[in-house]
Order: sequence, then C-alpha cells, then structure tokens
Amino acid sequence: MSHRLVAAVVGLGMNNQPLLPFLQSAGYEVAVADKKPAAELDAEIARMHLPVRPTVYSGPGYLDELADKGHPDIVFLTPGMVKTVPAILRLRSQGARITCETDTFLQHCPAPVIGITGSAGKTTTTTLVGAALHEDGRHQVFVGGNIGHSLLADLEQITEDSWVVMELSSFQLELVDRSPQGAALLNLSPNHLDIHGTMEAYAQAKSRIFRYQTRDNWIVAPFGDRAVSDLLQGYPGRIIYFSIQDHGGPGAFVSGGWIMFRDGQGTVTRNVPVPAILLPGEHNLLNVLAAVAIVRMAGGSAHAIASAVEKFHGVPHRLEKVREHDNILYINDSIATAPDRTMAALKAVSGPVVLIAGGYDKHLDYDGLGQAIAASSVHHVVALGQTQEKIAQAVARYSTIAVIRAATFEGAVREAHSVARPGDTVLLSPASASYDMFKNFEERGRRFREIVGSL
Repeated sequence: MSHRLVAAVVGLGMNNQPLLPFLQSAGYEVAVADKKPAAELDAEIARMHLPVRPTVYSGPGYLDELADKGHPDIVFLTPGMVKTVPAILRLRSQGARITCETDTFLQHCPAPVIGITGSAGKTTTTTLVGAALHEDGRHQVFVGGNIGHSLLADLEQITEDSWVVMELSSFQLELVDRSPQGAALLNLSPNHLDIHGTMEAYAQAKSRIFRYQTRDNWIVAPFGDRAVSDLLQGYPGRIIYFSIQDHGGPGAFVSGGWIMFRDGQGTVTRNVPVPAILLPGEHNLLNVLAAVAIVRMAGGSAHAIASAVEKFHGVPHRLEKVREHDNILYINDSIATAPDRTMAALKAVSGPVVLIAGGYDKHLDYDGLGQAIAASSVHHVVALGQTQEKIAQAVARYSTIAVIRAATFEGAVREAHSVARPGDTVLLSPASASYDMFKNFEERGRRFREIVGSL
C-alpha cells in the first residue's frame, strides 16, 4: 500500500487557514501544530467544517511533538517564525520539505502575479495598485498576501486573464522558491532583525521577490537607492525606476507638477497631478510614484491610476487623523514599527509635535531617530515599552527635548495629552513593533483611537 503524504501546517493564522481545505482536497493527510491550547485550537478547526479532522499538536511543546510523532513530508510554516529553531531543523533533517502558503499560491496561480515588498509603504502601495486596476475594469482583480487576505482561497475564481496583486513581507518571501512575474521592491532599511538576525539575511529574504525571475519579467525599484541596487546586480529582467526627479530611464518621476511615466520606447505620458495626492509626506509621494510605475507595467491606464489616487485617503493606522480636540490634532501612525517610519512621519507632520514612541524590541538601532527628533519640531517624547530606554537615550544624545517615561499605553496617551498645547499634534508613531503590549499594530492603533475618543 502506498504511503499517503502528510502535510503539517504550523500556526493556524490568517495566512495558513486556507491551506487546510486546499491540502485535504489535494489528497494530503493534514496535521495542525500551534502553540494555542488544545480547546481553542479544536474550536477554530471545528468552525472550518473540514471533511476530515486533522491531527492536532498544541500547547507549549507543539513543535517538538510534531517532530517526534508527526513525520510530515512537507511543513508549511507561519510567516514570522524563526526558521532555525531546533524542532524545525530536526524536521528538515528527517526529510521534511519546509515551505509556506505563499509559495504554494505562486505555484498554482494561473494568472501573472504582481508582488510588492519593501521595508515601508507596502500596504499603501498595494492598496492603491489594487484600486487603480479595479478602476481600469478590464480584468477581475484579486488583492491579498500580507495585506490581510490569503489568496489561496480565491484560486478557483482566478483565471489567466485576472490581475493578481500581492503584498509580500520578508517572512513570506523567506521560504519561496519562485518569484512573481512582476515585482516591486520599494525600499530597504533595517527591520525584523529579531527574526532574521542580520541585515544581510533580511535583505536576502526580500530579494526572493525577484531572485527566480527571468528576462521576460520586470521589477519596479527606487532610483538611486544603493541598498536596492546592490541587490539587483546581475538582474536578468527589466528594471523600471521611480523617483521624484527625472532619472532618465523607463519609469515614474515628477515634472511640471505631474507624475509622468516613461515607457520602454521612451514615450512620456502624464498620469497624476501631484496636488491630487491626498496623502501627506514625501514617503507617500514615493509610494504613489511606485504605484504609477506598477500599474502602467501591469497594463493599467493612466486614467485609472489618476482616478484611484484622487479617491485614495490612505489606509488606517498610517498617519491617520483620529480627532481634533481642544485645538490639538491626534494622529495614529501605529504602522511605524521601525525608526525609519517614524522619521518619515516626523517629516510629514507640520507644527509642534508631542511624539509617543516605544514598544516591542526588534533589535534595531535608534540613533538616527534621536537625530531626527532633535532636528524636528518635537518638544516632548513620551516613551514606553521594551524600547523605552533605547529611545530615551537616543533623544538625550542629540537634544535636551523632554522625555516622559510611561508604564502603560493608556498612560502614555494621557501623558501626551497633558503636555500638548493648542496648535500641537500628538503623534503616535512608535518606531517599534507592538507585541509587548498588543497582538499587532492594528490593535494598538484601535486602542489609541479609543483612548483619544474618550479624552
């Protein structure tokens, strides 16, 4: 009797849930391994109404139990998991193939895929590209990936003529053995070093978005970004650049108050009037420039991207104006999970600022943030969380700006409220991840909204 292949799904989060019915329909015997308590995991699986109940490994020793008893042929890891923990290495040594949901989707997707990654701006750019292709209207559009929706569940609806747009994180790219046909690498700066270990490992994970591309494929990249251009050395396909100044090659740039696009034949067209962009900050202008280049390379029209930009007010938790109270503006930039994002936010916000920063430590350097705060209009910093002292010390190195240490998130918001003056902006831009206090940055942003709403 032939051996029935066993597939283990490690971590039953948003990305991995569609794997269970997909793998069962493909004939695999499925196991689920998750650190959640057994009762909680059983309830989640029951809600999925699977034809066959999978084997379950749960609780603190779930990975060791999988390695000891599961004997999987293939293991699908949840994004964000360290790939070198002993149990994973043991599974690999036992002959299991270690992969992920993203690679499975890329393998089975019948349509060309546009993949978008970068250290910052992924969600804004992906959302805008999806909106523009919807506006174009010539093909059905599917948007997913790291943006909060697994596209594996949509495979039956996707055809060769569809447009598929994926936001891809370094965690999702780390285990892929194929690349999307169209790619964008928006920028590259230190992030997630608590998981990747080194900047080089993080950059190598990002580079998988184009590593398996061919000469028929293309990538959109920032012009003059040394970190990105170093990665792209020897790239076989077409490089399409974006920058604020005219870079002279194919891609997007600003001229005469318009975002222009130059195609491969050198023809330049107007696409979006710069005043139509509703998002604040130079970083968002760069996101729109990248989106223009991606949409035009995908075959979308100039009219479609212009229409989408004019309607686009941004994505929640990204420089989101929450409330104006007592002539003080409160802005939620909870997405700022690394120092460079907070530095971009400080450039985008005008007038005096009270900055709320700090959270989970991803082992990043805060020296540059200290310099940026010193050069900004920040007059108080409220620091909290695991990175509280790193931020406080970085501020003290370059300025005498007052730093208030808060023990809780609510305490931080109320401290910021108490030192803010009429005309100020209270900016939540933590320069840190949220995992020391919250499930994710969205939960942190929602809590900020609630507290500000109660002031």
